[in-house]
Amino acid sequence: QVQLVESGGRLVQAGDSLRLSCAASDGTFSTHSVGWFRQAPGKEREFVAGISWSGTTSYYSDSVKGRFAISRDNAKLTVYLRMNSLKPEDTAVYYCAGRSSLGQLSTAASWYPYWGQGTQVTVSS
Repeated sequence: QVQLVESGGRLVQAGDSLRLSCAASDGTFSTHSVGWFRQAPGKEREFVAGISWSGTTSYYSDSVKGRFAISRDNAKLTVYLRMNSLKPEDTAVYYCAGRSSLGQLSTAASWYPYWGQGTQVTVSS
């Protein structure tokens, strides 16, 4: 079973940039589609960005499109989320999720069986 560990979250100011990492424990991660999700207090978990196993396809929620960039390094078993022009409304716990898939992608949290423990991102105004 793949274990995922997020890191990189911290307190930043509005307008700052941050890079989150999602590191996997198993080499099969290179065959996984990966999604980043976030959950703010009192709100449902929402999709942020996703990337295919090869890294050739990526997609974003409208709220982060143009500001966030997802990428991966399969040799390092790591997926990244680069976040630019951060806003206070980006404050949330960020989770990465994975599913072995060589063709499918999804924005649905229920589609992903593997999840990390989350990393807190706080953006002050």
